[in-house]
Amino acid sequence: MNDVRELLDRAAEGAGQPAFSAGAVYAKAARIRRRRRAAASAAVLAVVAAGAFTLPRTGGDEDPAPASVASAGPSASASPSAAAADRAGRLAALLPPDVGEIEEVSLLALIKGATPEQARTDRLGPLDGQYAFRRDGGVGYLVLTLEDREAVERKTGRPADPDEDLCVRVGQEPSRTDCEREALPGGRALTTWRDTMDVGGDDSVGWGPELAGRLVQPDGSQFLVRSSTGFEGTGTQGPLLPEPPLSRAQLKELLTGPEVRPKG
Repeated sequence: MNDVRELLDRAAEGAGQPAFSAGAVYAKAARIRRRRRAAASAAVLAVVAAGAFTLPRTGGDEDPAPASVASAGPSASASPSAAAADRAGRLAALLPPDVGEIEEVSLLALIKGATPEQARTDRLGPLDGQYAFRRDGGVGYLVLTLEDREAVERKTGRPADPDEDLCVRVGQEPSRTDCEREALPGGRALTTWRDTMDVGGDDSVGWGPELAGRLVQPDGSQFLVRSSTGFEGTGTQGPLLPEPPLSRAQLKELLTGPEVRPKG
């Protein structure tokens, strides 16, 4: 099971577009990449305007329109754009400035042209979302999702297990490259790995390499994260970053910090 792809599956729930799936989006990657390799002279596709992002997991926020971290701040009656900017701003405050400009976006809106309502899902964690990282002319993405025990059981038939070693290949499951597992205090387990995104299929989107991670908690819940160098094709916002926007160490610091956990 590829948890990286499941992040887009969560975003696609309720989108009202049954033809779309995370597997389909990722499947687009290999064919585009193969064509890119076969024709080295192919240019990076032009930048396409951003769409609105929505991963509201608290149930109270409407789907935001694109908003940079400097465009709006928190308020008691924040608009969708202000709420999105507040989340992006809080995320930016946890990271060094050299990660680039951070903006909350919607991959469904960018790639599939989904409306804010179609792209909307629940939000469990206060920083759950999909974020564009812009620096040095390139655009990468960070996707952060908290799944509670009930959500994990619906998906896999059992709660997340901190004792499971995700670095060990099981059955026909794809092996995880450069996989590292770390037992953390409190019965938690953090696993991070690299994904080249060289998957089979045919479509109009090609994903660049990324770092992925899963933090499993003793209550059966889990955080899923992907730090992607970006994508090329339909809806692209710019060229790929040379490296994922957040490093392995930065992913660990983010996932293990209190800011990503629900209050109370």
